[in-house]
Amino acid sequence: MNTPSKSLELAKQVLAIEAKAVSDLIGRLDGQFLRAIDLILHCRGRVIVSGIGKSGHIARKIASTMASTGTPAYFVHPAEASHGDLGMITRDDVLVALSNSGESAELLTIVPLIKREGAKLIAITGNPDSALAQEADAHLDARVTQEACPLNLAPTASTTAALALGDALAIALLDAKGFGADDFARSHPGGSLGRRLLTHVRDVMRQNADVPAVAETASMRDTILEMTRGRIGMTAVVDAAHRVIGVFTDGDLRRTLDRLDDFHSARLADVMTRNPRTIGPEKLAIEAVQVMEEFKVNQILVVDTGGRLVGALNMHDLFRAKVL
Repeated sequence: MNTPSKSLELAKQVLAIEAKAVSDLIGRLDGQFLRAIDLILHCRGRVIVSGIGKSGHIARKIASTMASTGTPAYFVHPAEASHGDLGMITRDDVLVALSNSGESAELLTIVPLIKREGAKLIAITGNPDSALAQEADAHLDARVTQEACPLNLAPTASTTAALALGDALAIALLDAKGFGADDFARSHPGGSLGRRLLTHVRDVMRQNADVPAVAETASMRDTILEMTRGRIGMTAVVDAAHRVIGVFTDGDLRRTLDRLDDFHSARLADVMTRNPRTIGPEKLAIEAVQVMEEFKVNQILVVDTGGRLVGALNMHDLFRAKVL
């Protein structure tokens, strides 16, 4: 009879077996892996990734990871390849074929045609002596000692190992090509990663009349009115050239009220915060988040290279822009 404790123990065994399957790959990385990298780096066409069954699902993920990290790749189903899709593969391409047994009939059917066309073959199998491995220009050994399935039948540890090898290929290629954060952002414009990497301060900051600002000579009454109008919990304090010389925040207001008996007689110059944290409009919005979190502030002023006030933003603006 199954019990919660037995289920938990079985889950731990699955993770341990799969972790070992991945760890064992490290000692098997050799010149074949480097050969695979070299084949893809010198590929003038595309990387086609293919597999059947569970290996097909892993192949789709590997193709997707490569495509999003600077290596143009797509998935081709081996059965469909035999019925016309083979026409998508040219002599300039590299085929990455996944099969745990290395004997998948659907893949072996198209391998001679691929080789005849002149395309290169990288095989990821669990059997170095298999037909697929023997035909490959580079073979990556993904064998495992056992599946995580108690029956040792369902593809579990073997698919995890193949996926890990695919990730290793993709990341090694990313590094070899000098693929950086900006490149990654361009291939992920629609998601949260794209927003974090592509959104600049100038895209989300408040500008012009929406930025509260007063002169150093402003009265406390006018300062508070400007803070209220701006609705971001602060006002910039600027000189005649509109350069930022300070900031007056809700926190400054509370400290001033607590310290002075006659609030209205206070001079702004004496109670404002001088040399506040600022950021340039060309910086990434996520950099503004880092500054605000590091110095525990909820707002930040935006200045140009001459120190002149050009904008302001707070955490709410970043939430609205979905940077956070």
